[in-house]
Amino acid sequence: MKITKISYERLDLKLSEPYTIAYETIGKSTNFILKLETDGALVGYGCGSPDKSVTGEYPEEVEEAIKSIIIPYLIGKNPFTYALILMELKAHLGKKASSLTMVDMALYDLISKKADVPLYQFLGGYRKSIPTSITIGILPVGETLRQADRFVQQGFSILKIKGGHSMLEDIEKMTRLHERHPHITLRFDGNQGYSVVDSVTFVKATAHIGIEIFEQPTKMEKEERLGQVTLQVDIPVMADESLKTLTDVFRLAQNERVNMVNIKLMKVGGISEAKHINSVAKAAGLESMIGCNDECALGISAGLHFALSRPNIHFADLDGHLDIVDDPFEGMFRLEKGVLYPSDVPGLGVIDF
Repeated sequence: MKITKISYERLDLKLSEPYTIAYETIGKSTNFILKLETDGALVGYGCGSPDKSVTGEYPEEVEEAIKSIIIPYLIGKNPFTYALILMELKAHLGKKASSLTMVDMALYDLISKKADVPLYQFLGGYRKSIPTSITIGILPVGETLRQADRFVQQGFSILKIKGGHSMLEDIEKMTRLHERHPHITLRFDGNQGYSVVDSVTFVKATAHIGIEIFEQPTKMEKEERLGQVTLQVDIPVMADESLKTLTDVFRLAQNERVNMVNIKLMKVGGISEAKHINSVAKAAGLESMIGCNDECALGISAGLHFALSRPNIHFADLDGHLDIVDDPFEGMFRLEKGVLYPSDVPGLGVIDF
């Protein structure tokens, strides 16, 4: 099997509800769809969702990389030599993580289609479904409660709350959410907005709630602070912005900075790199969660298939597609009462695009 034709499409997608995190407000997302055609009947699809602060690239840089690097390099390649392809492309692309991810994703889509199985089975098929959290951005307390009510009515059992602007308001939100929905699992993402003191104070003040995960409370540039928080609290601390490479997870594990890691395919460079990162985490006794950017369902599907393939991945935060308006890949998988189920279609589940 050889790649004979390559094309792409840029999707400038609007979000139905813009949301705020500790350092920005987001109302739109650019996704690139890469299409790899072969000398047989098989076609592979990949998605790139660039975000300068997360993936190290602007959309214009991704588009230029597709034209000048990815297309010329991939023509004539055998998808089954994906380890060599991705190693060489990574050297050419530099710190353009989502550009590499879209190629990685399309290659895995092709080879699992060739095997005639869904990608999660090709990768290992450890489980058949996984519950996902749904995220509430930084909002006033009343609006946070109203959004939570709506999500609970839709069947979600895990809520991820964004914070980092005001510790006292964050404590009030979490307390009132727990009072209102005592059986719902709550996770909290500080998005680097807290100091060490604030982090410890927050955890102590919400100890009665049983917060499941405390995600990236401190600045990624001050990694030792993340470790200081981990040492002083008794709930799992998870690295997100601090984890972008295989070297990062090794360093975090070696220095015992965290209890968990958030692996996003877009920020680490795809499934192949995510497998290595998860293996290091597993060896170090760190649990993994699969997260996402604001991605169409094609990108989310890749995260889902990877999450289903590995026993060390216990958690998912794969809700980035839910607010995207006119998602062309809607229907690639099922979401029922907060649980994600993959398609039985070979590969990533693309039927027609």
